Amino acid sequence: MAGSRGTVMNMVWIPTFASVFLVSSISLIGLLTLGMRPERLKALLIHFVSLAAGALFGDAFFHILPEISRREGFGLRVSLLILSGIVLFLVIEKAIHLYQYHGEIGSGEATPAREHLRPFVVVALLGDTIHNFGDGLIIGASYLVSFPIGVANTLAVAFHEIPHEIGNFSIFVHGGLSPKKAVSLNFLSALFAALGALAALLLSRYVGGIQDAILPVVAGGFIYVAGSDLIPELHREVHTTKKVLAQVAVFVAGIALMALLLLLD
Repeated sequence: MAGSRGTVMNMVWIPTFASVFLVSSISLIGLLTLGMRPERLKALLIHFVSLAAGALFGDAFFHILPEISRREGFGLRVSLLILSGIVLFLVIEKAIHLYQYHGEIGSGEATPAREHLRPFVVVALLGDTIHNFGDGLIIGASYLVSFPIGVANTLAVAFHEIPHEIGNFSIFVHGGLSPKKAVSLNFLSALFAALGALAALLLSRYVGGIQDAILPVVAGGFIYVAGSDLIPELHREVHTTKKVLAQVAVFVAGIALMALLLLLD
């Protein structure tokens, strides 16, 4: 009996921490951008933004929401949890933006912190650490539901992390850190995903069905990030027919990839 329980736990813990390691290693991607022309980097990043947006939407609508519906239906509780995910991500994002700008609340105007870059780096690092802990929590809770859900959420998080981590690296270097130190801090921050995953797996031993509470919040968060953060980034680009078609194609590719993962079920 104990051996059977250990085997079941290994089926969750091993893929969870393998996935966390994969996502955390993306924090080293900043090194690959050194020496890259800004226009080339920008063109590359926008495709990853398109892919991430499609993957997050696809994951939410192909995997998370159907799984929630299968496990407990789609009642008021689920709707409230999904909406709470949207509100939670909005609050977190607003809190980070608040500290990224100097200016009094209620003044109606904020002045970017151009003169004091070091505090900005600290705030960005803190925000990223919380973000990474949340990613680990998502991955851990997903594997508690099923292996396919865990894989789908890992890929969705990973695609989102590529432009996110390159952006962090740029912020750290712009804030006065050397590229080597920027990569090191980025990686240390990324390791907090392991703590998030550990928290999800340990809490599941004491709080029954914790994944059923986390999963709807994750769905709301993914929909919020894809719709309010990533899609607007695509609209900021200079619109030519070629660029629009490329963005839409990569966006659809992200959705299609999540659809293909249904074959794992």
